[in-house]
Amino acid sequence: MKHPFLRLGLAALCLAWLGQADAAPTADALIPSPPQLSAKAWVLLDATTGQVIAEEDSHQHLPPASLTKLMTVYVATRDIQAGRLKVDDKVTVSEHAWRTEGSRMFLDPRSQVSIHDLLQGIVIDSGNDASVALAEHIAGSEESFASLMNATAQRLGLHDSHFMNPTGLPDPEHFSSPYDMALLARAIILDESAYYELYAKKYFTWNGIRQPNRNLLLWRDHTVDGLKTGHTEAAGYCMVTSAQRDGRRLITAVFGSTSLNNRAADTQKLLTYGFRFFENQTFDKANVALGTPTVWEGERSTLPVGVSQDVVLTRPKGQHEPQQRLVLDEPLVAPIAQGDVVGRLELVDGERILQTRPLVALAAVEQGGWWSRWPQHLYRLVLHWLGRL
Repeated sequence: MKHPFLRLGLAALCLAWLGQADAAPTADALIPSPPQLSAKAWVLLDATTGQVIAEEDSHQHLPPASLTKLMTVYVATRDIQAGRLKVDDKVTVSEHAWRTEGSRMFLDPRSQVSIHDLLQGIVIDSGNDASVALAEHIAGSEESFASLMNATAQRLGLHDSHFMNPTGLPDPEHFSSPYDMALLARAIILDESAYYELYAKKYFTWNGIRQPNRNLLLWRDHTVDGLKTGHTEAAGYCMVTSAQRDGRRLITAVFGSTSLNNRAADTQKLLTYGFRFFENQTFDKANVALGTPTVWEGERSTLPVGVSQDVVLTRPKGQHEPQQRLVLDEPLVAPIAQGDVVGRLELVDGERILQTRPLVALAAVEQGGWWSRWPQHLYRLVLHWLGRL
């Protein structure tokens, strides 16, 4: 052949043209595995969706140390929100509270301290004395307050937690898990936003003693604004943290890190991983019709259906979009009220269901008149009998 390269060039042009006409789908972006940590167990959670991004033994029952105080403060602030407590109420410090061992706010026995100051002493100083004083004021004793903590845990769905005291001092029956503590942090952020700013304060002074917040990331990362640290010999170094970047918030919980610096480093690794490689995507907007299925025996023959809340998923960046599947509770028979659940929306990736949401009627369909209904009713019975409906 005189011109072999000419033939190769023509072939390449043909292949390029065919490739443009039928291009292969772009491959998903590669997402690395989660970082290696010193912590015994941990979880990384998106605050908006509640989805777990990464985890290691996140449901393991472990001593939570002073992370317990997140629940102590949550119980108190819920009482404030409900009007059962006031932030300027005075609490008389008992001798029992004053003698409580461990980290302290340095309260004086028989002194009176406002609830607002006690909350700061618990969150910033991790004061066991302040925790006991607040618990006794609310419930009369540590034991009674612990029952409130456990009832609150059940309401929040913290199935791997059981509290025996408001401080986190060691007790064989006192335990929690990284996942439960992340859920509790999410409840604090969403339900108690008026008090969340307490967790970002770096210092608190009481009795002339200025103590720093033990969360080192408050100094190292300006996006971190909470929540709480904990440490005992049995628990190791623990921390629950939240950070917000570009309007998106993540929550981490690490249990059993090997040192004070390592728990901060473990947390920073998780936050970097979550913000860099994952994002929130809105797939369906609230009250927008996703379909118009047939309605039997109604004044109208179709019904707009959709979701009552935006469907947001936490997804790896650069991944293909999941498929949408409407599963209806057929047959749909009038009358149907606006807001009635008529099925479910499923977002699926292959065989895996990523999210399920109730599918609701976006409009009401009244029952039709008798003359228009009875032929449809009869036809529906026949289809049912034939196994086609």
